[in-house]
Amino acid sequence: MSDTSPLVVTIRQATPDDAERIVRAYLDSAEQHARLDPERYAVPDVQTVVARYREGRQHAHDTSAEGVTFVAELGREIVGFVDARLDRSPDAMHREMTYCHIVEIAVTAARQGHGVGAQLLRAAEDWGRAHGATFASLEYLAANARASDFYQRRMGYHAAAITAIKKL
Repeated sequence: MSDTSPLVVTIRQATPDDAERIVRAYLDSAEQHARLDPERYAVPDVQTVVARYREGRQHAHDTSAEGVTFVAELGREIVGFVDARLDRSPDAMHREMTYCHIVEIAVTAARQGHGVGAQLLRAAEDWGRAHGATFASLEYLAANARASDFYQRRMGYHAAAITAIKKL
């Protein structure tokens, strides 16, 4: 986190008309991921991202799950967004409960370190809580030390499971 004061942004639910203004934050995130792990991440085409948000496909993982996208607005500029959905574990040994799964969160590179991500994450957590979620869950790239610090030290998340991968 930067030493600067938090930005005062407006957090609101996204509409399809926000698609073109969400792109900058999405692409900034994609560029960072591609730098950290170029074997698995790439920067998508702008129109692919616009279509995804205009058509509501950011929640297409499970069409039966309820999802939401919130944006952080500074004036007319969208400086970040978060996609969240309600989820349940398919594992029979897990207790029956609803999770608020944070699918994607991104803040434009120019606005990172100013509290925008924390405001977005809290909005998604509040939405999940209001919809019966017991836990919030998310995943982040292991090589992203800044994200790890943000989620664990600043926002109170802790590792509950590890996803391991192996190239085939």
